[in-house]
Amino acid sequence: MGKTISYQRPDGKSVEGYLAEPAGGSNAPGIVVIQEWWGLNDQIRGVADTLASQGYRALVPDLYRGQSALDAHEAEHLMKGLDFADAASQDIAGAVAHLHGSGSAKVGVTGFCMGGALTVLSSVFAKGIDAAVVWYGCPPLDYVDAAKITAPLMGHWALEDTAFPITLVDGLEKKLTAAGIPYEFHRYQAKHAFANEQADAKGLEFLKYDAKCAELAWQRTHAFLAKHLR
Repeated sequence: MGKTISYQRPDGKSVEGYLAEPAGGSNAPGIVVIQEWWGLNDQIRGVADTLASQGYRALVPDLYRGQSALDAHEAEHLMKGLDFADAASQDIAGAVAHLHGSGSAKVGVTGFCMGGALTVLSSVFAKGIDAAVVWYGCPPLDYVDAAKITAPLMGHWALEDTAFPITLVDGLEKKLTAAGIPYEFHRYQAKHAFANEQADAKGLEFLKYDAKCAELAWQRTHAFLAKHLR
C-alpha cells in the first residue's frame, strides 16, 4: 500500500520515510508514525497501512537510516546511537511539515515504545502538530518543557511496564497539569508493547501482546484522532 519517499528536514537535509496514502488522496489528515526501537520494519509499516485504510496519510520517518534490528541487543545499540533531540526537532518535525505542505490541513503524531518517548519530545520541539498519541514510551522528564506543548495529548501506558515505569508517567502527568496542557491518559493492566502483535515472538520477558488492551486503546485513539484531525 505504501511507498518510500524522501522529504526535507528543517535544516535542509533529506531523509527517507514510508508513506501510506488513503484512497481519498492527499487532502486527508496526516499522521506521523514513529517506530519502536526495532526500526522501520514490517510491523510499523503495517500500522501505517492500517491508518491509511482508515483515511489518514501515514508517514513513518526512517530514523535509523535503513537499519533495523532483529534482537534486543541490536535494537538497544541502534537506539543508543540515535540523537533524540535531532530526531524530534528535525526528522519528525520535517515529516509533520511534509504532510502539511503536501495537502494535509491537520497532522498528528503517534509513536510506540522509543517512538512514544519521541512523540512526547516532538510535541515539545516540533511545530504544526494538532494531536499526539503516545504508546508506552516516555523521555526523561528533565527534557520535557511542557509549557512548549501546543497539541492535546493522549497516552496509553502499561501498569506492568519495566522499561517505562508508571511512576515516570505520573511525573509527566504532573508536568502537563501544571502547564495546563489538555491530556487524556489511560493505564492498562498489561506489559510493555501490549499493542504490538509481534511482541511475543521477540522472546523477551518484559514484552507481552494483549489483544483486548490493544483493541480498547485503538478505539480510544481513533476517537481522539477523529476529534482533533478531521
